[in-house]
Amino acid sequence: MRPVLVLLIAAVAVPAFAADPVEGRKLVEQKKCELCHHNQTMGDAKAVYLRKDRKVTTLEKLRAQVAVCNSELNLQLFPDDEEHIVAYLNQSYYKFGSSPAKAAK
Repeated sequence: MRPVLVLLIAAVAVPAFAADPVEGRKLVEQKKCELCHHNQTMGDAKAVYLRKDRKVTTLEKLRAQVAVCNSELNLQLFPDDEEHIVAYLNQSYYKFGSSPAKAAK
């Protein structure tokens, strides 16, 4: 019974996955996200993030939108990669405040 308790305590004590905005920026560049956004807006790629009528109004909606882009465009990002991108976009554009990142699966 004690080994189970030790494992349970160890699992709780392990720090949660920390999304890295620097890694997120690299992934945005690598996957050419802003080229796609440029093609959508026919101009400034960052306008997608900054427009006043944007659909992404919460951190959860940002996560959902990144997941949609990943799925629809077959970017082959892992969930951790999506969280890195969310952290980058939130830090750089959305500023929804800090929120615990989803734990890695």
